[in-house]
Amino acid sequence: MLKKIPTPQVRLGMYIQALEGSWLSHPFWKTRFVLTDQADLDALHASGVPAVIIDVSLGCDVAAAVAAPAPPHQAQAPRDLPPAEPASGQAPRLSMAEEVARAAQLVNRSRQAVISLFGEARLGRAIDTEQCLPLVEDVANSVARNPSALISLARLKTKDDYTYMHSVAVCALMVALARQMGLDETQTREAGLAGLLHDVGKMMMPLEVLNKPGALTDPEFAVMRTHPERGYEALREGGKVSEPVLDVCLHHHEKMDGSGYPKKLRGDQISLLARMGAVCDVYDAITSNRPYKTAWDPAGSIQRMAQWQGHFDPLVFQNFVKSVGIFPVGTLVKLASGRLAVVVDQNPANLVAPMVRVFYSTRSKMPIPVQLLDLSQASSNDKIVSREAPQDWGFKQLDEFWSKPAA
Repeated sequence: MLKKIPTPQVRLGMYIQALEGSWLSHPFWKTRFVLTDQADLDALHASGVPAVIIDVSLGCDVAAAVAAPAPPHQAQAPRDLPPAEPASGQAPRLSMAEEVARAAQLVNRSRQAVISLFGEARLGRAIDTEQCLPLVEDVANSVARNPSALISLARLKTKDDYTYMHSVAVCALMVALARQMGLDETQTREAGLAGLLHDVGKMMMPLEVLNKPGALTDPEFAVMRTHPERGYEALREGGKVSEPVLDVCLHHHEKMDGSGYPKKLRGDQISLLARMGAVCDVYDAITSNRPYKTAWDPAGSIQRMAQWQGHFDPLVFQNFVKSVGIFPVGTLVKLASGRLAVVVDQNPANLVAPMVRVFYSTRSKMPIPVQLLDLSQASSNDKIVSREAPQDWGFKQLDEFWSKPAA
């Protein structure tokens, strides 16, 4: 049974189901755990969190709360990556429309958090990864509710925000991919942390190279190619980053055929998380507007990546496509009826029949009343016959159809 109580009433032995207030205010990586550590209790009391929700069927009630020693496996768990929560604790899936507003708020908060985090790195200060954990937790929770919402919104980054929001986007993509590949919750959050920190070495790059509006010269590209090693060294010096996260930072530009950098690793020499990071990093890079390049559309990017022989692990890439969708949110598609539509949500059970918003007739070459259509339902009487390039039709505001559903 769930019960909401003021934070001052929280005692050891209680099962914490949820914490109220801003994600920035509470001191924990996760919720849904038994409070067994006096230091954690003191931190919660001092945090400013106004109230918590406890589950008295899994822990102590207000009157019965007593100090409880931590089980050995919990006491020895690393503070930067706690034990996995059971799958039953994951949030139920929400529709894109239900999650997009909450994801938009998270994008705004995460932007400021990553700017601050990377700013510390640029100044040569050690990165406190514990500051990242609430952000990774919030990203993981949003992805659990609906992967497309946060992933799609993070793709809308401006050219000036690219370096920061790219890290948030890759974090979300890594979480979604990890879940698709069946990794447990601890591994999934480790993948998310790796995605968030994979490009921290770019903070050590000269600004005139990092922000150059045109293509890099060979000497400039040689400088940029040092960012994995620079980031790896910075994180290792901080002393609180796990080896898998460090590995992704160092090896996310390796390729399966050995043509990547910095170590020219090939095949199984590249860790699973680094192979995952390679796919997520490239997908967000090519679907984002850059100072020197206009973004490719999501489905077109998937199609092109599939043709890059020797670049990605085929199994990882297949799972990645399943995690973002064959027709990711924002894809322009043509239906059998001759209408054009924008994909606005996925149907996980049928990736070729997503939710779309129809808005244009190719026969009359005129806009038509906007209609939401679930192609997985037989009653829709329609199906996707092709992916269309927005530039071929002169459409420049397609993101309005899914990022602002009420418009």
